[in-house]
Amino acid sequence: MTTLMTVLGIVVFVVGLLFSIAWHELGHLSTAKLFGIRVPQYMVGFGPTIWSRHSGETEYGIKAVPLGGYIRMIGMFPPGDDGRVKARSTSPWRGMIEDARSAAYEELRPGDDKRLFYTRKPWKRLIVMFAGPFMNLILAVVIFMGVLMGFGVNTQTTTVSSVSDCVISQSENRDKCQKGDKDSPAKAAGLRPGDRITAFNGRPITEWSQLQESIRDTVGRATITVQRDGATKTLHADLVANKLVKYDENGRVVPDSYVTAGFLGFSPATGVVQQSFGQSVDRMGDMITSGVQSLVDVPSKVPALWDAAFNDGERKQDSPVGMVGAARIGGEVFAMDIPAAWRVAFFLNVLAGVNLSLFLFNMLPLLPLDGGHMAGALWESVRRHAARLFRRPDPGPFDVARLMPFAYVVAGVFVCFTLLVLVADVVNPVRIS
Repeated sequence: MTTLMTVLGIVVFVVGLLFSIAWHELGHLSTAKLFGIRVPQYMVGFGPTIWSRHSGETEYGIKAVPLGGYIRMIGMFPPGDDGRVKARSTSPWRGMIEDARSAAYEELRPGDDKRLFYTRKPWKRLIVMFAGPFMNLILAVVIFMGVLMGFGVNTQTTTVSSVSDCVISQSENRDKCQKGDKDSPAKAAGLRPGDRITAFNGRPITEWSQLQESIRDTVGRATITVQRDGATKTLHADLVANKLVKYDENGRVVPDSYVTAGFLGFSPATGVVQQSFGQSVDRMGDMITSGVQSLVDVPSKVPALWDAAFNDGERKQDSPVGMVGAARIGGEVFAMDIPAAWRVAFFLNVLAGVNLSLFLFNMLPLLPLDGGHMAGALWESVRRHAARLFRRPDPGPFDVARLMPFAYVVAGVFVCFTLLVLVADVVNPVRIS
């Protein structure tokens, strides 16, 4: 049964990935057609074509390898200096440029000279190239917000799970009381498991982070209001200073770091808590910030990734994961012994994370990514505005094809990194259970 659920999870993830790719390309397709650019092909996947059909002037299809997709627009690059698009050169770099330029004019038809991509104003080209990643961002936001507001997140609550018997410094690495340890303020105050704290020193409490901050900021007498067996009770505690673990600005534990702060002495219960719209927006902002930081940190994680793939090194939880690894996680989620609603919510979060990553990755201002074409359109706009400002001749379209040698280098780096992640995902995968 576990194997069946794992396979089912992988299949569902692949379907979700194909939808995400198709959704991305739909952004490019719809805006290209909106601006009158002819699009001969709309394809999901790479490699041999499994299925396709023509509708109007566009061929729609699915290819064998579900690791990407594309639409083919005519006239992606302007003609060369000689006005020709098929000139050849013995220079390998020049050959790359001319091959890319020639491919941009395949299937050119009479009347298409007014439907070329490069002839559109820079702001229109910017919209066409941004529309694809933006569709992934929309999908990520919708899924994340739906899960946060509809299902909730497993988080610490203001309900008491257990009460500490004594005061122990968290730096001592022990959990049993010893002779001479003082009773915890929570125990002395009569706090019990199951109590839900609703106010601290008269201040209403709605979430754990708020309560934790109030406790840490207090040393001395405090009034605690709790709900117990349907009744409201007021308890009085004398909080003491204690050595506690340090948290960063995102609420994560800072390893081997401690601070002296107020101590009450209880553990909060965890539960699935639905988030309000405001809380969901805040969490979504944190996810985007974390995603950007993760993208910046990728180069520094390559050595550890290499060790995990080839030297039996530890595969850390924050290690980069490819589509194969994400599919394995999807299968693992479906096979977990947790309620079905949790499986669905966890899986949707994985899919949303993939879409957020696709958005951020494609926004990098590097060819052949969408961000590279966007950067080219922006640069052309700057050049033309500067020419008008200084009353100089119009410099014309910016020839992005001249950057193709650099694009091949970037693509080569991406391919090598993808293969490294693939090996690590197969031989030493990230596991969530």
